[in-house]
Amino acid sequence: MKIALVSPYDYAYPGGVNNHIASLEEYFTWMGHEVKIIAPSSRPRKTSDNAIIIGKPVPIRASGSIVRSPVSPMLMFSDRIKKILEQEKFDVVHIHEPMMPALAVSVLHHCSNVVIVGTFHASRSNSWGYTIWKPLLKKWMAKLDGKIAVSKAARDFVSRYFPGDYVIIPNGIDLNRFSDKAPPIEQYRDGKLNILFVGRLEKRKGFKYLLGAYERVKKQFPQCRLIVVSPAGRLCKKYQKIAARRKLKDVVFADRVSYEELPRYYNTADIFCSPAIGWESFGMVLLEAMATGKPIVASDIPGYAGLVTNGVEGLLVKPGDEKAFSGALLQLLQDESMRKAMGEKGKLKAKDYSWEVIAQKVMSYYQKLLQDRAGKMDKELSCACQGSSYPGAAY
Repeated sequence: MKIALVSPYDYAYPGGVNNHIASLEEYFTWMGHEVKIIAPSSRPRKTSDNAIIIGKPVPIRASGSIVRSPVSPMLMFSDRIKKILEQEKFDVVHIHEPMMPALAVSVLHHCSNVVIVGTFHASRSNSWGYTIWKPLLKKWMAKLDGKIAVSKAARDFVSRYFPGDYVIIPNGIDLNRFSDKAPPIEQYRDGKLNILFVGRLEKRKGFKYLLGAYERVKKQFPQCRLIVVSPAGRLCKKYQKIAARRKLKDVVFADRVSYEELPRYYNTADIFCSPAIGWESFGMVLLEAMATGKPIVASDIPGYAGLVTNGVEGLLVKPGDEKAFSGALLQLLQDESMRKAMGEKGKLKAKDYSWEVIAQKVMSYYQKLLQDRAGKMDKELSCACQGSSYPGAAY
C-alpha cells in the first residue's frame, strides 16, 4: 500500500502531531508499506528523505499556544500539490488536522480517486474558526472517507461542529524508549522525592498552580524537589524569578533536555504532575509517565480523564485548585505503597498504547475503508451494467 501522511505543522519542530506522524511512518514502513510525509518545514535540508516539503510555516498564536503552519491561500491553487498527488498515485492520503489552513485543506481540496482519512487531535471549549468557516469547511469535510479522533474529548469537540462517525484511535507511545529501564539522573536521587513537570510553560499548561501547590507542599514535606523540564525562553525566566522571589527551595529548571534524554527524567521522578487547565485532547506526557511507572497527579479535564482513572493510575483534581493539587501531592509523597501501586497500574495500561498496537489499528481502518470503496465501485458498476442492454438483443 502507498500512503501519504500529511502534517499541517512545521516538520522541523517536534510536537504531538509530528511525533504521531513520524511514528506511524516508522511502523507502516516496518510493515512493508511505502510511506511519504507531506509537510511544511522551516529547515527542509534537515527533514527526512521520504518527506515532500510544501509551504513556508509561520508562527501563529492559537489555543493558548504557538503553532507553525503555512497560511498562504495560494497553496489552494498550487499546481505542485496537484501534480504530486497525480504522480505518486497514493492508495491512502491521511491528513492530520484536515481542516487546518492552508496545507491540510489544500491537499484535501486536490485529492481525488483515493481513500482520504482525517485525524482530529485538538480539543477545546470552542472554535471561532470552525464557527465562521463552517459552511465552507463542510464541503471539504464531506470528502473524508474516514474520520479518526485521538480521544473522546477530541471527538466531542469536532463533532459539535461536524457531526458524523468518528473512530477513536489514540496516540501511541514508544515503549522501547519510555520504560523504567532508562537510568535516573543520579544528582537528583539524594533522598528527596522528586515531583516532575514536563511541558511548555504557557498559560494553558497551568504551571503557576503547580508552583503554588509546591510552595504549600514544601512547608509540610521539606524532603521534596520540583523538576521542571521545559524549553528555555521568556516564560521559563519568568517562573525562575517567581520561584526566587518566593524563596522556594529545590526548584530545578532543566531547559535543554533532548527527546533522547527525557526518559531519564521520568525515571528520576517519584511523582509526575500536569496541572493543565484545558485544551488537552489526550495528554501525551501522562502516557509517557505511565509507561515509566510513575504515579500521576493531574487536572480533571476531559482529555486527561479519558486516559487516567482517578485512584488507579493517579489522582485527578479540580483544575486551577492549588489546595487540591497540594493535597494530592502530599497524599502520594507520604504513601510509598500507593505510589508503587499506581505506577504499576500505569505501566500495565501503557501497553495498550504501544505504537505497534496503534499503527495496526490505523492500518486495519485503512483496509476497511479500501474494501468499502471497492465494494461501492463494484455495486455502481453492477447497477450500470444492469441498466444497459446488449446491442443485439432487439434482433
